[in-house]
Amino acid sequence: MAIASPSAPTFRCTRTESPAGFSRFPSIALTHSQQRNRTHPLSRRLVISSRLNSSTPSGAGGSVSPDNGDLQYELFHGFSPQRRRRGSPVFVTLPVDSVGPAGQVRRRKAMAQSFRALAAAGVEGVVMEVWWGLVERDRPRVYNWQGYLEIIALARRCGLKVRAVMAFHQCGTGPGDPHWIPLPLWVLEEIDKDPDLAYSDRFGRRNMEYISLGCDILPVLCGRSPIQAYTDFMRNFRDAFRPFLGAIITGIQVGMGPAGELRYPSCPTQKLAWAWRSRELGEFQCYDKYMLASLNACAREIGMREWGDGGPIGTGNLMQNPEQTEFFRSDKGSWNSPYGNFFLEWYSGMLLLHGERICREAETVFRGTEVNTSAKVAGIHWHYGTESHPSELTAGYYNTSMRDGYLPIVRMLARYGFTLCCSCFEMQDKEEKQMNPVSSPEGYLKQLLLAARLCDIPLEGENAASNLDDGSFQQVVKMSKFYSDGLEKPSFSFNFVRMDKNMFEYQNWVRFTRFVRQMSSANIFRAKLGFGGDIHQFITSRSDAKFGMAFAYC
Repeated sequence: MAIASPSAPTFRCTRTESPAGFSRFPSIALTHSQQRNRTHPLSRRLVISSRLNSSTPSGAGGSVSPDNGDLQYELFHGFSPQRRRRGSPVFVTLPVDSVGPAGQVRRRKAMAQSFRALAAAGVEGVVMEVWWGLVERDRPRVYNWQGYLEIIALARRCGLKVRAVMAFHQCGTGPGDPHWIPLPLWVLEEIDKDPDLAYSDRFGRRNMEYISLGCDILPVLCGRSPIQAYTDFMRNFRDAFRPFLGAIITGIQVGMGPAGELRYPSCPTQKLAWAWRSRELGEFQCYDKYMLASLNACAREIGMREWGDGGPIGTGNLMQNPEQTEFFRSDKGSWNSPYGNFFLEWYSGMLLLHGERICREAETVFRGTEVNTSAKVAGIHWHYGTESHPSELTAGYYNTSMRDGYLPIVRMLARYGFTLCCSCFEMQDKEEKQMNPVSSPEGYLKQLLLAARLCDIPLEGENAASNLDDGSFQQVVKMSKFYSDGLEKPSFSFNFVRMDKNMFEYQNWVRFTRFVRQMSSANIFRAKLGFGGDIHQFITSRSDAKFGMAFAYC
């Protein structure tokens, strides 16, 4: 991959017509009368292009309502009646600190006992986060895979598969956080020299969780671009773990942003877990010099230089009611103006281009290894019931009551053979709406699942909260059926996030193993580790549950 010039980045924007009418089904052709309706010249869609030759973004996608239209959608696209579903494998995400700062496996004995219990419970495998900040910690191109190789060997002995997450983001809030894993030290040194490598909001607050996508292809990391650094990391991982690829390591999830998700850090990750309670709007992350250069270039391209000076005004503060803001309000909010369309097309388009760059490199690196590649989309649902969906817009998802912002992402993943990973499978509208009437985790999730069905790509589900009751597990089953039922070859799996001491407490363990049995087919479950016979008795007996509590992570 050629290194871009260190001079200021150049960007090119082209215009394509958007249909005036809003279509619920993206694949429906416009009628002749609709085609006669022309849009205002400044409301044309922006296409951010690069030498990657990224494909044309979506046209008139329509958002999927959280409360109706599902049946019509499925009937229109010819989804057949429900068939008997195959089993869906369950994976368990390992603790964040499974590998320590020096690259050593922590709590080896406890991990070995936990792996044996998971295998006996019918779990398919584990999800292992491979941290950039640990592996390539001190110097560029110097990698330490030792701790992760030990985990792979342990999983192999226990009969478990492994999904590896390429974690190019920061974990935790700072050195005092027990789960603190920063970006590589040499990367932080480069950010100290050039603070604009980090995202910035309108107040000048820097977010260090992930390198700004505005400098994706610039040689700002000791002569390499961020995309090159990610690619080199993945390539070295492939070479170091080649004997296990396709056999033990069956999946690679490629991180594309904060928390490994394809999004902007509109809200710090540690706050994002509770943002749905406080209904935070988030902040647009477009104020580092690299993002501003791109925005300015696109504004000049359409002859509106004044639109290139920064993000929208009138967005309020993080905690404000969106209806009280000039930009996000339903009635004449500027999100639904020619300027709003220009900015949101550019902002979401840059994120989509970032995802496409990484997908292209990952597909090349892992081609022929027989591992499945996946990418994760964030579960931002707390303004889903509003017209403008403000918290989704600030995260980079141009998803509103009049536009489907997830379908372009899913289409992009489908082009590169990626699996879609998304969260919130256990969340229920009836509970969330009691605290936040405009929240709709089910509406958000159904929109993503229908997009995955439409694009015919596999799906990985995850839970947002770790302590799940029976109702939560049943909700996971329900949403998995929403995706899988009626498909000729459904491909759904679930990542339980995450393994900790609470998971092995008696009642939690009983619930979890019951859920695994419900998700997995019986023949796979009984064959696990060759136990045969009555696996149920092995898993759910009180003595084994107490045994589990003894070796659980503390």
